[in-house]
Amino acid sequence: MRRETRRFTQSGGWTGELPIEMDSDDTLVVAFGASSFGDAPQPLRDLRAAFPRARVIGCSTAGEICGAQIHDAGIVAAIVRFDGTKLRAASSPTGPAAASFSAGVDIAQRLAAPDLRAMIVLSEGLEVNGSELVRGINSVTPPSVIVTGGLAADGERFKKTWVFDGTDPAPRRLAAVGLYGERALVTHGSRGGWDLFGLERRVTKAVGNVLYELDGKPALKLYKEYLGDRAAGLPATALLFPLAMRAEEQEQKQLVRTVLAVDEDAQSLTFAGDIPTGSLVQLMRANFDRLVQGASDAATMARATTRGGGDLLAVAISCVGRRLVLGERTEEELEATLDVLPSGTEQVGFYSYGEISPFASGSCDLHNQTMTLTTISES
Repeated sequence: MRRETRRFTQSGGWTGELPIEMDSDDTLVVAFGASSFGDAPQPLRDLRAAFPRARVIGCSTAGEICGAQIHDAGIVAAIVRFDGTKLRAASSPTGPAAASFSAGVDIAQRLAAPDLRAMIVLSEGLEVNGSELVRGINSVTPPSVIVTGGLAADGERFKKTWVFDGTDPAPRRLAAVGLYGERALVTHGSRGGWDLFGLERRVTKAVGNVLYELDGKPALKLYKEYLGDRAAGLPATALLFPLAMRAEEQEQKQLVRTVLAVDEDAQSLTFAGDIPTGSLVQLMRANFDRLVQGASDAATMARATTRGGGDLLAVAISCVGRRLVLGERTEEELEATLDVLPSGTEQVGFYSYGEISPFASGSCDLHNQTMTLTTISES
């Protein structure tokens, strides 16, 4: 396996010549870029033209990750040419949130095969119900297949996102690449690092990913009481205070949910994934050191099962909320992952509106406010 990374900036174009000699049916191109490229896609068209045979996937971001650095307003790309791993790509419209399950089923069915080892999934980030999307994927894909990825972002604007499948970037799209064969080695890790605070409350009214009531009271009203002066900045300020969710009191597994939109009339909150009626939720807040440690823990999880030799690519997908909280310290979490991963690892990725990864092992879940790592190599 050979891998190269490149960056595009508006002032300088692509850093170095695109390695067109790496083009093949077994080449993967992964690109992450600012939401503005949805309206000005020429650099993505150039990337596609350089690798006409490759499987191409990408999405918009709230910041592009290249190595241990974060960039804005540009594009980062990884080009991977495999020696013994086969690839297939598929894309599907996502439509409204209610269609998310069927979109997941469709993409999983089109990539299904006995020798499927892993799947990388990228979805638009505003209208999709991420929980339903992964539920659709899991209904088709066996737990032995590692499914990772994330939801496209638009910085702190929450206006428009795009997904790239080799044609022009577009909203309301889902794209995925499957890796096939015994030589494909894909590992994963996902961790948070937030602290719980306040009372744990019962969800008394919710429909899908829209939360209406907690303990019988309007959800938005309660949420604003916790945010205080920061409530004026909703929905962006909600990224600083996600919800931890568990199915019942005896459940140890907690998923994290982030607010994407608010409805003043309905006094409701719309999340990136489902908030089931009857579940228990509790507010979370940031601890700087623990967020960085969470990124390190995610890398430790991924490294624990890394077996490949030679080149290693790490795809890092971290939540935009983590970037807002960490501020000038954000690059510390990227340094933390590279400190743990094998020397020479190339890292690309993006800041997202949601992360897709198994919680520990088995079928994938939708996460928010985590650092999620996927490592790719070959035996």
